Amino acid sequence: MCEAMKLRLKIDDCLIETDGAGTLLEAARKAGIRIPTLCYHPALEPYGACRLCSVEIEKNGRKRIVTACNYPVEEGLVVRTNSPEITDIRKMIMELLLARCPKESRLQELAREYGINEPRFKLEDEACILCGLCTRVCEELVGVSAISAINRGVEREVDAPYMDLSEDCIGCGSCALVCPTSAIKGMKNIFPTTPEDAREIEDGFLKGSRDQELGVYSDLLAGKASVPGQDGGMVTSLLLAGMEKDLIDAAIVVPQRKGNGLQAAVADKVDEITAAKGTKYERVSMISRLMDALRAGKRRVAVVGTPCQIRAIRKIQDQGYLKDEFPDAEIILLGLFCFESFDHRDLKDRIKEIIGIDLDDANKIQITKGSYVVSIGEESHSCSVKELESAVREGCQFCNDFVSKLADISVGSVGSPDGYSTVIVRSETGKRLVEAAGFARAEANRDEIAKLSRLKRRKAEKSFAKITDGLAVQS
Repeated sequence: MCEAMKLRLKIDDCLIETDGAGTLLEAARKAGIRIPTLCYHPALEPYGACRLCSVEIEKNGRKRIVTACNYPVEEGLVVRTNSPEITDIRKMIMELLLARCPKESRLQELAREYGINEPRFKLEDEACILCGLCTRVCEELVGVSAISAINRGVEREVDAPYMDLSEDCIGCGSCALVCPTSAIKGMKNIFPTTPEDAREIEDGFLKGSRDQELGVYSDLLAGKASVPGQDGGMVTSLLLAGMEKDLIDAAIVVPQRKGNGLQAAVADKVDEITAAKGTKYERVSMISRLMDALRAGKRRVAVVGTPCQIRAIRKIQDQGYLKDEFPDAEIILLGLFCFESFDHRDLKDRIKEIIGIDLDDANKIQITKGSYVVSIGEESHSCSVKELESAVREGCQFCNDFVSKLADISVGSVGSPDGYSTVIVRSETGKRLVEAAGFARAEANRDEIAKLSRLKRRKAEKSFAKITDGLAVQS
């Protein structure tokens, strides 16, 4: 194996030897030389947006200013990180940024390092410095691309497509972690949910004892309803009971469809609810359907969704978005257990390849004991869930919630006897709905649920480590 070529360069009169790869910023940090940045993260592609890492280089007797975060190391390069000219450049950058975002503590601290307490320019009232960290982490690491830079010039900003409520944001909170200001926390069209946000939502919407793996809950049981459905049919039973007892007047569900994949729908009739029975194991857009129901005059709406969908709707509630537009709305969230979800087209292609059947012909789909089971008529076909990894939706590796911790009621098959559904009651609203439904009750195994919950949480922690480890060197 060939050894990597060594390169020698000088940074602030220190002779540095590198392995021939990396940037000036990385080489300087390895040598203990600090260069300030605001748009840099080691797990993301360098962007050079903030220009704060500007340095002076000298090559073949010629000098110029470059950004250290994306300029590669070169043999014989002479780099100056704190010359008078570089200091003046950084002072001007910080003065402009502070004028744009005068209330941001991170900018205030950096500005004071350069002797700036008050910029000379007219103060604005912004929070976003357009560093691009949020859009890049969402695209490059999470893989969702829920937000991006829109418009140009002085109109440039970061938002969801069409500046509307995002249908793609999974609420993982990655963008909030990397944002150097408070900008992300102020955005209304995406739903980053940090651990602190989740605790606030639990305190505001839920009631019960707090369990690390299962979340806040007041009751844990296994239920079997008289109506046919997935496992114990509890989701269908709860929705039908809600309609019958006048607790809800519509539900956002996902009917089985052939052809163009799955889409959420507003169901306000019994047959529409029963037509949506069965778990789909796919993530679909729910928020637009919820807004359609509310704008059509529905005010007590139940939403059935995966943890990321539940998280997004709770964040909208917590931000006051729904309360401002629909102050009399009552939203009941029924969260499904979910280890990971699939992209419909990729899943359909993969199932066709492995099993040789058309997924659209299925009358029941179930994941049990590591197997993906498809029933067509009286016949069952199965494969290992591991064989479907290529069809898993982007972003699932950053979700740490298996049991839909922010729902009013969580439902799944793990932890219950065959033919039953596990039901976790988390709020007074959820309790009323469960009490309205008739079903046979059995004991649920908390430890079985906690085992999978813990596994998913640890999997997400490994993904988040790419972000949190990088924050330790971000200055």
